[in-house]
Amino acid sequence: MSSNNQKTSYSRFACIGTGLSGIGLGATLKRWYNLDDIVFFERQSHLGGTWLQNQYPGCACDVPNVLYSFSFEPNPDWTRILAKREELYKYIMGVAKKYQLLEKMTFGAQVEKCEWSEEHGRWQLTIRDLKTGSLFSHECQFLFSATGLFSNPRELDIPGIKSFKGPIIHSARWQHDVDLTGKRVVLFGNGCTAAQIVPNILSQTKSLTQIIRSKHWILPPIDGPTLNLLRWVTKNIPGVQRLLRVLVYLETERQYKLFEMTEAGARVRAKFRETALAYMKKTAPTKYHDLLIPDFEFGCKRRIYDSGYLECIHAENFSLTDKPASEITPDGVRLGGQVIEADIIVLANGFDTGSYLNGIEVIGRQNKNLHEHWERYGGAEAYNTTSVSGFPNLFLLYGPNSAAGHTSAIISLENGINYSLRIIKPILDGKASIVDVKLDAESQWADRMQAGVKSTVFYSGCTNWFLETKKNGKRWNATVYPYSQASFWKRSLFPVWKDFEFSVRLPCLSPLMCTREMLMSSGPDQCSEANYMAASVPSDGDVQWSDIRHRLLFCKSL
Repeated sequence: MSSNNQKTSYSRFACIGTGLSGIGLGATLKRWYNLDDIVFFERQSHLGGTWLQNQYPGCACDVPNVLYSFSFEPNPDWTRILAKREELYKYIMGVAKKYQLLEKMTFGAQVEKCEWSEEHGRWQLTIRDLKTGSLFSHECQFLFSATGLFSNPRELDIPGIKSFKGPIIHSARWQHDVDLTGKRVVLFGNGCTAAQIVPNILSQTKSLTQIIRSKHWILPPIDGPTLNLLRWVTKNIPGVQRLLRVLVYLETERQYKLFEMTEAGARVRAKFRETALAYMKKTAPTKYHDLLIPDFEFGCKRRIYDSGYLECIHAENFSLTDKPASEITPDGVRLGGQVIEADIIVLANGFDTGSYLNGIEVIGRQNKNLHEHWERYGGAEAYNTTSVSGFPNLFLLYGPNSAAGHTSAIISLENGINYSLRIIKPILDGKASIVDVKLDAESQWADRMQAGVKSTVFYSGCTNWFLETKKNGKRWNATVYPYSQASFWKRSLFPVWKDFEFSVRLPCLSPLMCTREMLMSSGPDQCSEANYMAASVPSDGDVQWSDIRHRLLFCKSL
């Protein structure tokens, strides 16, 4: 591949990814600080992240829209309680257009390397144009990762998969040109995605065999059309939409109690379990009860709100099995001594949720590699889900330990965005130019995330995507935040400033000539042409100019 000789571009902010996190970042920068010096790099063909990739039949949100939307962009026009993918995508596109973010996005651009330059106080990005194969460079003062939790589909770990003659379709790579009519379909998976796909394709197929490895608790449906009266009220009476959001938020936070391994948590789980058990026994075919009804605690896996799945599997052309698949053959799937013939294989087996910045080499201070840094811990982690020591001015949005099992992902990612933008406020005010979290603070946070999850239902015995089992048998929590989102909101609202180190890059002729005016006037344009050194800034972010003069160790000439 050739390298593009074009001049390296620069923006103060750069973001990898254009899903909900990236769009939320761009909008909040504009809302809070009236800043729009940001560019986005996206490997996909357009914005949307998860909601661009997932276009399978029946794709929909499983969190009420009033909560699965930005707090600063309420939408009174939702047509359903749980929006279909098409309506959600329209909403996301509308937010991006309102804040004029589309023109700042480069699509088909794969970021391959991010390297911190201590000399210039910038991140240097190497990016591949996926259309031409050429490389180009970009630099920024602040780098944000918004690559998402559901961006890397999990591969099927069964021998012979490449020998299959027909199409193999992952739910996140749905092939709309493949006609399922009259075809024999084998589907792998039994989570939320599979429960949405099956009722939407079953009637088209000649036969549908669903192969499952585990069970899930399934609750009665909560979806339905939004009442016209409610839509009118939320649109025309000020404050109603926000009040409704607060009420739904409080209810989801109340449900967090079920994740705690306490007596109170056990009582809440018992109520949910009773509801799910009664519904599943009433709705599912009796012959499948043993295959579908879990024997583990409610909440250990993500709950499913039924959208027609249990009713539709009464159909004669449907079969369910938990027999392990030993091989993919050219004509189907081998289950022990039996081969299930198939024309099409559908994968609803989820994503690699334990990896972050997958496929991107990230080099920080002193040539530290981010992925090697994580290996020393045992898995991905980040202080307050956003910051990693030795990687200054880098923020991971919806990063390690951001996910919650009880509420909207947008609540969590907004907390992460708001937190990151609070941390960089001293820099935007001209008091510093670099911020880095302390290693001790990061390590203590990582220990807290691993210890915290052990007292939750996620650690109660089932296999789930919240916890990753390593080769040594150790379970690592890179995904879930083991506390309430109310507690995360509080942490994001009040940063612990002592856990960070701020520094400033100083251009000077001699130590005696480093005046306050020169310090205040140093900016990104000068960084590429001048020599600098870092002077520590007090952890509260307030630069004491007399302290800086006394703490200078050396200063090179321009």
